[in-house]
Amino acid sequence: MAGLLRLIFVTMQAIFVTQATRPYNQGMKTGRPSKYPRSPFGARLHALREAAGLSQAQVADKLGITQTAYAVWERHPVALRPEQIEQVAVVLGVTAEQLFTTAKPRGSGPAGKLRQVFERASSLPRDQQKHVLRVVQDALTAYEVRKAG
Repeated sequence: MAGLLRLIFVTMQAIFVTQATRPYNQGMKTGRPSKYPRSPFGARLHALREAAGLSQAQVADKLGITQTAYAVWERHPVALRPEQIEQVAVVLGVTAEQLFTTAKPRGSGPAGKLRQVFERASSLPRDQQKHVLRVVQDALTAYEVRKAG
């Protein structure tokens, strides 16, 4: 019985150490999907926040509100006060007008094939995303080695 408990304890430690050393990938989506579609304004807020590279918690902290309150802004129709609109625009690095226009921000043209592949890969389950990431990192490392030597 003592041997079995020791085996379980050792196994639990190995799992804990393995989990603690896994790198976190910023590109992977987190959280659970919502049951509600975004409002048009919420969709623009979400797109602008993602483009700024900010999380909901970071934006909420800069606005002086809770992350939950900000999440409601992105998901449901809301009526913001003029000073809140100005604050959101400043935090996201856009003008107040850009918060309300439906025109897409101008990019450098149509998305390239690599970007399209990565967008498709981002919808894969996390374990398959890790596999794609390993393959790409290996290819980049091999290229850098060839280039250097």
